[in-house]
Amino acid sequence: MVATSQPQASVAGLDVLRQGGNAIDAAVTAAAVLTVVEPSMTGIGGDLFALVHAGDDGRTHGLNASGRTPAAASVDTLRQQGHDQMPDSGLLPITVPGAVDGWAKLLAAHGTISLADALEPAIGCAREGFPVNEVVARQWQDAAPLLATDPAAAATFLPDGRPPAPGERFANPRLAASLSAIAEEGPRVFYQGALAEAIGGDIEQRGGWLTARDLAAHRSDAVDPIRTSFRNIELIELPPNTQGFVALEALNVLNDEPLETLEHNGADYLHLVIEALAIAFADRAAHLADPDAVPAETLARLISKEYARERRQQIRMDRTQSNSSPVTPASGGSQAAGDTVYLAAADDQGNLVSLIQSLYAGFGSGIVAGETGIVLHNRGAMFTTDPDHANVLAPSKRPLHTLAPALAHRDGRPWLAYGVMGGDMQPQGHLQVLLNLVCFGMNIQQAGEAPRARYDPSGISLEAGVDARVLTDLVNRGHRAGPDLGFGGFQGVLVDQDSGVLMGGSDPRKDGVALGW
Repeated sequence: MVATSQPQASVAGLDVLRQGGNAIDAAVTAAAVLTVVEPSMTGIGGDLFALVHAGDDGRTHGLNASGRTPAAASVDTLRQQGHDQMPDSGLLPITVPGAVDGWAKLLAAHGTISLADALEPAIGCAREGFPVNEVVARQWQDAAPLLATDPAAAATFLPDGRPPAPGERFANPRLAASLSAIAEEGPRVFYQGALAEAIGGDIEQRGGWLTARDLAAHRSDAVDPIRTSFRNIELIELPPNTQGFVALEALNVLNDEPLETLEHNGADYLHLVIEALAIAFADRAAHLADPDAVPAETLARLISKEYARERRQQIRMDRTQSNSSPVTPASGGSQAAGDTVYLAAADDQGNLVSLIQSLYAGFGSGIVAGETGIVLHNRGAMFTTDPDHANVLAPSKRPLHTLAPALAHRDGRPWLAYGVMGGDMQPQGHLQVLLNLVCFGMNIQQAGEAPRARYDPSGISLEAGVDARVLTDLVNRGHRAGPDLGFGGFQGVLVDQDSGVLMGGSDPRKDGVALGW
């Protein structure tokens, strides 16, 4: 079974399974198609993270395929170029893209097909074109002013000077050529070959920091997942630089609460959820950064049950916290934006894949590198210029990352691969979807569709479908009503542990579908 945010990608992944490939093969194939058919959210100019529960060894493996800053990046250089903080778009927030290397690493470690075979459907979509789906068309329209600022981006993504309409066919032959080069020569061409020279040369020539040397220095890392328990469930996330620990910490804060006795999405329930998230996000603001900047003992404490019990004492049911600051305060704030694709895949061999990739903002930096057809992400916009913060801009450093895939085990056995796209909504969605399943007995589709709440330091927002009186109640407890920052998009695959049947869920907030056979 494959669940993605675009039907073309789900079909491509399902075809791989039908032809005898495994879930890892299907996931990489689908991920590649998504870089073509959902260019507003993802691309080979972006990053990737994955969790894989491997059926052959019974272990859950983590992959951090995020890139680092160029060697020329620094706060001093930024200020010399007239900026007090990292810009949100343009040349400077471009970091090394890790997705291509991530695909190759996943296939080498767990797959059965070649990267060339995995890229074939994506190459076909890029060369022959595809009908643009409705949600993607809206995102494209929103990003049109950004794309128009870069001649290469406008030439690639604004044919006839405008974004494609829903149902209109769009092709990217230059991207097809770039993908074909990767299929023929492997990831080396992207990081050390002709594509690296084309990307790095173009950005450097235009005054950006990224060079071919930075691309050549890239490496993806196998990482040990982090986890916590809740009831008979073990939630598994990736360590920093992802924000996965936010979901674990919030879940720990709620561990001793009788949530099953509360009304789902009622005021008491959402008050507890929001307060737990406020605590966890305060700790994220203080500590999340490049893995080398987050001490192991700090991470272990943040996801410990003991620490969660200490933080739980700050929560009162009659009013919101006056201060949810971390125990060790540091600067840092909301990172609300984020445009992402997530997919889940499972097979009959016991493999379960949770994969997420992104350009960060819609169409990333808004920069297309030369004639490659590749739009580059703007993940460097996540850095701060505060020299006392762990996430301060520096050379060859990974930024704080909103991307976070999730897996869950039930009674010690693989049970669920899922994710919720959308910046800060990701760990919030992980928490709420899991509670929907575990505490309220929803099936996977119901759990993903149910209305969600969103916490942000600027205020809370409740999705349509939550009783309006709940917001009034929460405001009376001291919560601020904030702007609607979006509620993300869910995909997931769940394993029925009694029958072995796979059940998929796909969020109507996106264009996608879950397909099995």
